[in-house]
Amino acid sequence: MNQHKGSCLCGKVTFEIQGDFQSFYLCHCRYCRKDTGSAHAANLFSSSATLHWLTGEELVRTFDYQSSGHIKSFCMECGSALPNLQQNGKLLVVPAGCLDTKTDIRPDGHIFIADKADWDHDLEHIQTFGHLPE
Repeated sequence: MNQHKGSCLCGKVTFEIQGDFQSFYLCHCRYCRKDTGSAHAANLFSSSATLHWLTGEELVRTFDYQSSGHIKSFCMECGSALPNLQQNGKLLVVPAGCLDTKTDIRPDGHIFIADKADWDHDLEHIQTFGHLPE
């Protein structure tokens, strides 16, 4: 059984996940683009892993947009995305960027691609920098 650790940006919320992820999707739906401020969300999914808050659980808030099932948990101090349980606790959703430990799973695919941002194409062809450009 795998063990993963993670935290928010400010470090006040830390957690541990025991178990394996079954899938990893990059979601381009308009809700995920809005709540990440990016081209897509990157979420890991598990129906068997368990989530344990190590510190800062009282700082975690969960938002369900208009009871739509688009659920996001975040740190009240820094706003970082954090894991949450969905479908009455049957599904653990973990934003990949909040993990501090490595995971071997790679994305299974892009979902809701019809909602993809109009600027999100051919990004592998633009200039890259190892630091903030001058």
